[in-house]
Amino acid sequence: MSEQNTDLRETVRERYAAAAVQVTAGGTACCGPQAIEVDDNFGSTLYGADERDALPAEAVAASLGCGNPTAVADLHEGERVLDLGSGGGIDVLLSARRVGLTGKAYGLDMTEEMLALALANQKKAGATNVEFLKGTIEAIPLPANTIDVVISNCVINLSTDKPAVFAEMMRVLAPGGRIGISDVVADDTLAPEQRAERGDYVGCIAGALSFAEYRQGLEAAGFTGIEITPPHAVADGMHSAVVRAAKPIPGEASAPESLAAESCCGVTACCTPAD
Repeated sequence: MSEQNTDLRETVRERYAAAAVQVTAGGTACCGPQAIEVDDNFGSTLYGADERDALPAEAVAASLGCGNPTAVADLHEGERVLDLGSGGGIDVLLSARRVGLTGKAYGLDMTEEMLALALANQKKAGATNVEFLKGTIEAIPLPANTIDVVISNCVINLSTDKPAVFAEMMRVLAPGGRIGISDVVADDTLAPEQRAERGDYVGCIAGALSFAEYRQGLEAAGFTGIEITPPHAVADGMHSAVVRAAKPIPGEASAPESLAAESCCGVTACCTPAD
């Protein structure tokens, strides 16, 4: 890893470690934990009230994502789910409720402080089908072909080696497995320099891929059935996007090329929502 990438990763780690400490400190105060200050495009407001009410307040307060991946991943009883960059555990705990006791939800995070917060939230929630792991999303500490669904909430844009993340998702997924990801994605017309003008790296903006780059990265890793849908904008030309794709089953034919050709830029929603 280059010195610049190492510095970026450490900046990201420090940002989220500080967020975890803030939530933990608030949880010991008389008024309870306070949500980390973000705008309406990020955080716990993107979850339904019923979901927030069912979880420990600290898990909700620590939410910093740009979507609700558990709502788009279509989880089923008995499935094995992995959340990349699990933070305080909100998406892991929601996933655990959906897959039930016959399933399992894993959370992966590189930040000690976030992992400690997530473990405390797991205990408060009484979730027994949950396991939190320490590691990076570029080197997932799980065996190949052991996960049914990979989710992530506004974390892949923070990686300094996104091809490695896509390759690792493909490796750990079982054949026929799928991804349901919320992430920030840029218009194809925006150069990396222009993305950086709209927000910093730890703010989930500067490191975002474009629609075409995201699709190409997933295709290079071997994913099929790729859909990238932008529900709302988070900055000028930058969108919170839902990303879906699947790991093919050996011998199973992929979707006809004509289907991809019918959509703008090969996604199921136009790359520029304003069109």
